[in-house]
Amino acid sequence: MCGIAGELRFDNRPVTLATLERVTHRLAQRGPDAWGFHSQGPVALGHRRLKIMDLAEASGQPMIDSDTGLSMVFNGAIYNYPELRSELEAKGYRFHSGGDTEILLKAYHAWGKEMLPKLNGMFVFAIWDRDKQQMFIARDRLGIKPLYLSQTNERLRFASSLPALLEADDIDTSLDPVALNYYLNFHAVVPAPRTILNGVKKMPPATWMVIDANGKTEQQTWWTLNYGPTADEANYTMKDWSGEVLNSLRDAVSIRQRAARDVGVLLSGGVDSSLLVGLLHESGVRDLLTFSIGFEDAGGERGDEFQYSDLIAQRYGTRHHRLRINESEIIEQLPSAFRAMSEPMVSHDCIAFYLLSREVSKHCKVVQSGQGADELFAGYHWYPQVDSASDPFTAYRAAFFDRDYAEYAATVQDGRRLDHDAAGDFVRQHFAQPGAVAGVDKALRLDSTVMLVDDPVKRVDNMTMAWGLEARVPFLDYKLAELSARIPAQFKLGDGGKHVLKEAARKVIPAEVIDRPKGYFPVPGLKHLQGNTLTWVRELLLDPSQDRQLFNTAEIDRLLKNPDDQITPLRGSKLWQLAALNLWLSEHGL
Repeated sequence: MCGIAGELRFDNRPVTLATLERVTHRLAQRGPDAWGFHSQGPVALGHRRLKIMDLAEASGQPMIDSDTGLSMVFNGAIYNYPELRSELEAKGYRFHSGGDTEILLKAYHAWGKEMLPKLNGMFVFAIWDRDKQQMFIARDRLGIKPLYLSQTNERLRFASSLPALLEADDIDTSLDPVALNYYLNFHAVVPAPRTILNGVKKMPPATWMVIDANGKTEQQTWWTLNYGPTADEANYTMKDWSGEVLNSLRDAVSIRQRAARDVGVLLSGGVDSSLLVGLLHESGVRDLLTFSIGFEDAGGERGDEFQYSDLIAQRYGTRHHRLRINESEIIEQLPSAFRAMSEPMVSHDCIAFYLLSREVSKHCKVVQSGQGADELFAGYHWYPQVDSASDPFTAYRAAFFDRDYAEYAATVQDGRRLDHDAAGDFVRQHFAQPGAVAGVDKALRLDSTVMLVDDPVKRVDNMTMAWGLEARVPFLDYKLAELSARIPAQFKLGDGGKHVLKEAARKVIPAEVIDRPKGYFPVPGLKHLQGNTLTWVRELLLDPSQDRQLFNTAEIDRLLKNPDDQITPLRGSKLWQLAALNLWLSEHGL
């Protein structure tokens, strides 16, 4: 796990290495253990290293293979690298290191872009081919590892975070009005390739790109998630599907223990993270490190789920750590959390993961986490609504979107306002794509390949990497994701959602955790704005120095009159959403 950066010139000018160094070192928290640079002709590569798979210097980056003419920077983890190594050795390749980085370099030489389907892991990498004078860039199937791009007629620059790119002085930092529409409506999800800034794009998941020294570019999607069982699965029962899920998850959890360091678990107390602990115990792992976080109650909502995380920790004898955060520390640490965000995010989980990661990083450098189970196995409340609706798109929009177009138009000032519902159009078009027939499958596909990437997964990556902590997400193992998509919705929607996963879990963990009311990783104080938090939010929105001519003052005043009434369908605060954008822009000097 690392931070990568690079620049490819199209104008026969050399890369300004001082600029690339600034960009690379802005990624220091992602890779605190080592760094390196490589320059060759029109290209320069930078790397910050977090030593996880192989601690030896031989796995340092940028990695250069003078025999093949290839050089590379890589962020992520390839879990099946021992198997790939054996396959490459059988083809005659020899290795000088023991980790997964060199595997990618030799695999590209052996198979080119056909290497990608062979990879099981989370990754973004860039490989420069000296002889062809072209760069190959690829991102993993479900976008677990990020890559941000800035391209002009003169050059392509890339980095693992958007703020790192801002270290250069030639980025257009004006706000993209389409992205602003997404942010305000689609629960702050801005689908790739857009970001909130006009001058920065992000590489879509499951995408490869080839770009040469003249700027000629080819880009393709290399993996899709299709819904519906295969012919031999057509008559599967719940027992059949739950057995398949359990076996697949066992493999996903086991392979993610491959590391040269101890691997812990972020234990919320829900089914997903509890199941990870149970499966690790089942596989023989003892003295597992587990971590939970809780907050002050607010608005009648409980701010922790310790009763369930404690139950699992005691059941499996883990070395458990509790962290409870009060309101004053949330306000104190929120600016730091927003500095760690590559893009503005509104989910309350951000501060939770930021502070939890701070604690976890004191004890270990790798954790497994339960993100993705709700999107893959239909755990959210809107899936039954979509399933029963005559118009699935309208049902999804009503359940997920923070505002309708009229409220968006009232919120945004002239000059920033679109004359159409861009976010709604995006979702409608996504629902219309082939590969999913049932309305609920269309919603699951959208959430798994778009919303999941640019909300929960991005949140976990940003907040853990802010503390040099690698998060692994076994529910996003591509084999498990493909299996989940083949399972008919009827086996997912029962029992309050995730029915088939719960049936699999019953073979491993206590029923008390499975049959509990569905929880949430809450920060009640950021939903029910009151006291010092409300005062702080008011200042963020009304301070003249924060006025970017984005939002109409009349709409802000309306929201401030009754903060508790301004809750989105996804149980977030509309006020907090506006303030969060201002805070992100301020923390990044925009």
